[in-house]
Amino acid sequence: MLRDPVRRALYEYVVAQGHEVGRDEAARAAGVGRTLAAFHLDKLVEAGLLVSGFRHLTGRTGPGSGRPAKVYRRSAVEHQVTVPPRDYRTLALVLAEAVDVLGGEDAAQGAARRVGERAKAGDLREALTERGYAPYDEGGVTRLRNCPFHVLAEERPVLVCSLNLALCQGLLAAVGEREVTARIDPRPGECCVSFSKNNDH
Repeated sequence: MLRDPVRRALYEYVVAQGHEVGRDEAARAAGVGRTLAAFHLDKLVEAGLLVSGFRHLTGRTGPGSGRPAKVYRRSAVEHQVTVPPRDYRTLALVLAEAVDVLGGEDAAQGAARRVGERAKAGDLREALTERGYAPYDEGGVTRLRNCPFHVLAEERPVLVCSLNLALCQGLLAAVGEREVTARIDPRPGECCVSFSKNNDH
């Protein structure tokens, strides 16, 4: 589905935005015509990668405001394809259960931190992007549009978020970033971790 370079560019642009994206905006971002962009965007909706709706992009409503435009945003549905099928989710849930039963939260956090410390990346944004966090900046704070562990976090939020934080702390160490701190800072629809300069809080 995302092998087509135009389709991939459109998808990556839409999911990186903090708002619903209209066809004109997406077409400009991908450097293609509106008709071609609309075709690929609707194919992404059919595949369940994006969801669409209608909204007045001008902010005007009521008589004379014109027809609402079709807009797109990232789907909350997680997609994973493996052939033959693999069931990493069940194994992860088993391991999470074992951590709980054995009282191994501290050991698990230490392991997550060490995994983060082994990251090979030039800077924090690169490290986060490679792991699917979709980072963006807002008022001096780096926030994460996507949680790579969303499915598990819904079932084991306390454990998974603490491991996620430890992993992110490891990433900071891996890229040598000492002026930034990772914190638990949950927002609806986003990852529970954010990053800010040490003197910002």
